[in-house]
Amino acid sequence: MFTELKALKSQWEPVRDLAEETRDLIELIGQAEESDRPSMEEETAKLLSRWEEIETQLYLSGEFDMNNCYLSISGGAGGTEAQDWAEMLLRMYLRYCERQGWKTDTLEKTNGQEAGIKSVTVHVTGSPSYGYLKCERGTHRLVRLSPFNAKNLRQTSFALVEVIPEIAESTEVEIDEKDLRVDTFRSSGAGGQHVNVTDSAVRITHAPSGIVVSCQNERSQQQNRIQAMNILRAKLLEKQREEDTEKKKELKGATKSADFGQQIRSYVLHPYQMVKDLRTEVETSDTEDVLDGDLQQFIDSELKRG
Repeated sequence: MFTELKALKSQWEPVRDLAEETRDLIELIGQAEESDRPSMEEETAKLLSRWEEIETQLYLSGEFDMNNCYLSISGGAGGTEAQDWAEMLLRMYLRYCERQGWKTDTLEKTNGQEAGIKSVTVHVTGSPSYGYLKCERGTHRLVRLSPFNAKNLRQTSFALVEVIPEIAESTEVEIDEKDLRVDTFRSSGAGGQHVNVTDSAVRITHAPSGIVVSCQNERSQQQNRIQAMNILRAKLLEKQREEDTEKKKELKGATKSADFGQQIRSYVLHPYQMVKDLRTEVETSDTEDVLDGDLQQFIDSELKRG
């Protein structure tokens, strides 16, 4: 209850403050001289810009929207091309989180044999990271001239993005220790090099659901186990919610395969440059900025659509 009230307060206060400033500006405009017009227009534009930001946040009404989250990326069809694309997406999301002022920690990463990454899981700390990043769930498609092909042919690659909220221990999720298989292994860096001389990395398999999670970010095995259990708890809760027909629409899409049929966004770098969201029809030719983390226009449009 306290958490819900705190979230409601954080949403209401910016609206209240903006309303007061708008009222004050209206009074000033009524008393202003013609020479004051440029400055009044500038202040009006600032208030309108702030309202657009606040309006987007008012769409964050989901149960976990204000929570931290776990962002996972995995290469789909396309082999090395897809693994390189997955790494490009990782950089894009890290830059987006940096723009938002959120903290990121890479919990698990499996490098590709030639280039890129097979999969990665990142813990994102900051509000409303889940509310925003849940809009990115689905398959992302890249079209470009291949840097790995001697003939420099055009190549299409896919990568899957999954996002789940970080949740506190909940009575909704019951985990029986007897259902868990816990494996430990050494954390590995780029090229398979061991970055820890002890078996501190942890992989947990939940037998009834088949869900497998792992964490190798922390130095101690116990810390990695705690973080892996947090991810497992979130995945199990999401699975339960998906099975609930009332929640299915809200949380669907987190377990889809990375193939042609499940795309949410297309990134074309050749023969022309265009990023297009297939759900909202929002598009831009500024592919460089998008891949550098400029994603807010896509996220805002998806929030308003949903």
